[in-house]
Amino acid sequence: MGPPVGQLLPFTADIPVFVVDDDLSVREALTLLLRIEGYTPQCFGDGASFLEAVRNASPACVILDLNLPGGSGLDILRNLADARFAAPILVISGGADVATAVEAMKFGALDFLEKPFSSEAIIDRVHAAVKVWRESHGGEIDGLANFFGRHLLTCREREVLAQIAKGASNKEAGRRLGISPRTVEVHRARIMDKLGARNAADLMRIVLSNATVRPKASAS
Repeated sequence: MGPPVGQLLPFTADIPVFVVDDDLSVREALTLLLRIEGYTPQCFGDGASFLEAVRNASPACVILDLNLPGGSGLDILRNLADARFAAPILVISGGADVATAVEAMKFGALDFLEKPFSSEAIIDRVHAAVKVWRESHGGEIDGLANFFGRHLLTCREREVLAQIAKGASNKEAGRRLGISPRTVEVHRARIMDKLGARNAADLMRIVLSNATVRPKASAS
């Protein structure tokens, strides 16, 4: 359970949170709530304006409604996944079923909330998402070099990478992190794709030295 609404977490000032929802009342309510918590909200009434904005800005967290004019939130999630968008995404919806929620998580959503939700619930999720964002933009990864592209990795990908660097198998890494070997395998593949590694040896060369190899460019 997070702190009460209105009690600021440290270092929230000037942290951008993007809200994408076609309902003006929802945008206004979230704007007020986020400002009380010390964040800097920026709102969008449709997916197109949001996607245009993230070409030139990098929020710490996105609150995304699944039901948007001119294209669903799932379409936006697919677009962001293809572009290897790094910010955590919280999906909200007033009428999504379980299958839709699962699909949203598949395309990179960090969490899912069904409308109507409480102020405490959404702020708890935002705090958790920003914590993930901070950790993924932190310094070295458990003793690894400050290799180029480490900021592209999510918190969980950084944990998996640290285990890989220690020589852990998928099964061993999964046991230490409390996830399945198959999930470790998926994270490993995403890490290699983000860092542009051709194979396991190439990945180790990149992360164990200040390598000059740069990851694939994100889609614009």
